Amino acid sequence: MTTNPHRRWQDLTSREMDDLPDDSIAVMVMGAIEQHGAHLPLSTDLDIGQGLLEEALTHLPDHFPMVILPAMTVGASDEHLSFPGTLSLSPELAIATLEAYGDAVARAGLHRLVIINSHGGNKAVMDLAGLRLRRRHGMLVVKVHYTRMPPPGTLPSGGLPAEELHHGLHGGAVETAMMRHLAPEKVRLDRLAHLRSRGEAMEEDGLLLGPEGEASFAWLAEDLHPDGVVGNARLGSAELGECLVAHYGKRIARLLREAQAMDTGHLRD
Repeated sequence: MTTNPHRRWQDLTSREMDDLPDDSIAVMVMGAIEQHGAHLPLSTDLDIGQGLLEEALTHLPDHFPMVILPAMTVGASDEHLSFPGTLSLSPELAIATLEAYGDAVARAGLHRLVIINSHGGNKAVMDLAGLRLRRRHGMLVVKVHYTRMPPPGTLPSGGLPAEELHHGLHGGAVETAMMRHLAPEKVRLDRLAHLRSRGEAMEEDGLLLGPEGEASFAWLAEDLHPDGVVGNARLGSAELGECLVAHYGKRIARLLREAQAMDTGHLRD
């Protein structure tokens, strides 16, 4: 689907921005440009985030009161800096950039900002920036992470093993599948591999401590696997990717509706 150009922030005139309904929501994809191993491109997180937004638009009416901000292409990816090609903003700069976007939304007279995030390293900076924007402008800031959403109830080919869903968090089956659906020309099919996470081994040893979970440790990508990716990319079929994108896109559309309908209780006029 091609995004309706009249919904894109950069395609509107200043006067058209001024005419947006007060209950409109501003929506932005926050991605990353970072290493994803030998089989996926640096643009993986950005491609997935934009693809999920495009899918969500197919579940919304054309008149839905929304304006789409330019994507925040580079995020906070310090955990991947040991690998060539990774671009990363410092946490301080990432927070300041998000705040600058939010300030512009507020100046346009809008009180709702939805950030669709496709990179785990962005979560902390989104939390801090969102709280500051709420305090400064009385703005509703909704942080959408598809990685926190439940998977579809039914997946093709018998679904994915529980260990893959839990440990294949970077370059594994889920990301590979969605990229094979959204941008198949970018996936190096001859380089798909199954790389076990250190977290999976720790769990098998009966440890509570791990890279994710109730007690986690700060990790660099190479701490989980020397190649900087984990999971079984061989399980990531295009068929699975189509199912995942449809599921997450529909759920994001529902969240956009809920955010648009929610009373912001904004503190400033």
